[in-house]
Amino acid sequence: MRYQDQVAGIPWERIEAIRNALKGWTALHFIGGEFRPSESGEVFPTLDPSTNEVLSHAARGGEREVDRAAKAAHEAFQRWSRTPARERKRYLLRIAELLEKHADELAVVEALDAGQVLRIVKAQVARSAENFAFYAEYAEHAMEDRTFPVDRDWLYYSLRVPAGPVGIITPWNAPLMLSTWRIAPALAFGDTVVLKPAEWSPLTASKLAEIVQEADLPPGVFNLVQGYGEEAGAALVAHPLVPLITLTGETETGKIVMQNAARHLKRLSLELGGKSPALVFADADLERALDAVVFQIYSFNGERCTASSRLLVEESIFETFVERVAERARAIRVGHPLDPETEVGPLIHPEHLERVLGYVEAGLKEGARLLVGGRRATTSFRGEDLSQGNYLEPALFVGENHMKIAQEEIFGPVLVAIPFKDEEEALRKANDTRYGLAAYVFTRDLERAHRLALELEAGLVYLNSHNVRHLPTPFGGVKASGERREGGLYALEFYTDLKAVGLPLRPPHVPKFGKR
Repeated sequence: MRYQDQVAGIPWERIEAIRNALKGWTALHFIGGEFRPSESGEVFPTLDPSTNEVLSHAARGGEREVDRAAKAAHEAFQRWSRTPARERKRYLLRIAELLEKHADELAVVEALDAGQVLRIVKAQVARSAENFAFYAEYAEHAMEDRTFPVDRDWLYYSLRVPAGPVGIITPWNAPLMLSTWRIAPALAFGDTVVLKPAEWSPLTASKLAEIVQEADLPPGVFNLVQGYGEEAGAALVAHPLVPLITLTGETETGKIVMQNAARHLKRLSLELGGKSPALVFADADLERALDAVVFQIYSFNGERCTASSRLLVEESIFETFVERVAERARAIRVGHPLDPETEVGPLIHPEHLERVLGYVEAGLKEGARLLVGGRRATTSFRGEDLSQGNYLEPALFVGENHMKIAQEEIFGPVLVAIPFKDEEEALRKANDTRYGLAAYVFTRDLERAHRLALELEAGLVYLNSHNVRHLPTPFGGVKASGERREGGLYALEFYTDLKAVGLPLRPPHVPKFGKR
């Protein structure tokens, strides 16, 4: 169906051309600077979440493809790690320019492949280009560290050196942006890369490889292996030539990766699940809180790790505020991701839709009160038939913090509202979860806001705001949400090794062992 002459600034004829081109296309591996099929010749389908029809195919890689990619990255590391930072900077800026040049194609491909709303995906593509431009500027200066003069006798100094090939395993919900968030600092700091994208949304990874090839990045510096997590992903985690692994995914996957990486003592950066609370106090700017709460859970189809999926509201305003959230949830426009008026599109895959529906059923069995949604959406806000896609009506429960829907990551447009009496109870309920990625506080009492920011068990705390990322600041969680920080100079701790050098300024005394 044609919606408008342009969607998100992209001509409809261009959108149709991109969609048609995907039908006969196979997303290949990119190893040593060349696109290659799997040695077995096997491929796997990727589905259009709006219809569950086959959108395209991707090569099915495994141990052999990972081994070739790891060896290519290992060999290229010997040269790339010694490439002057100003040259690495030029490559990264070139990739940023090409991401902007191909932004329309990338956005349409990802909207179709992941089911995300096109105008939101286009903003994610812009952030992908920003990731490279940002770290390009860091490339020349980030490796500088400190000097430690000791009286007039010694000069110690520390410096950072590239750590080695990095295995990057990315999720399906924002595949391009989240992969570039890791690829850019790795390349900027002198590491090489083997990327394993999620099998449910693999297409923009191969489009990124085309951009890397167009940028003339030296062969082997960036490599891509398509495939399933238990095959290609597991082989990458286990490969001895890839000493660093970064994963964005669910917590249980993180545990498996940690166990499998232990044999080689690999360095890990794990950004895992979340069950983030939004605390709304009676003295808050309730209009701002309402906007932020609704956007933070229902945008991105609810498929975001930082979603505020637990809404904790002070008792005195609970019923009124929750009813306003319900009104907004009922009015959310569910429809095709290419429709410019759509606010919530389809979930990524039929299996994931069934998983989310399972949580809705669990909430009802536990006695939670379902105020809005929670059923398959079969008709769009325009009256279109959605019955073949993975559409879900945005859901709002009233429940308690001990319930399954309040304790486990659903990763869909499902919100549970929970009352609290006072600040002490709000804090206790907010921290009563195994996760600790993000938290959101809405209050006009700045002393309370800062007290809670200190006491909330979360790596990210936003005060009177939804999640607005700032690249120089640290990103990451605590508890079952992860154990490292990405962003700005904090990424150095993962992608580089810190080395100390000692230089005596006058001959030091050395004990003369064995001299008679």
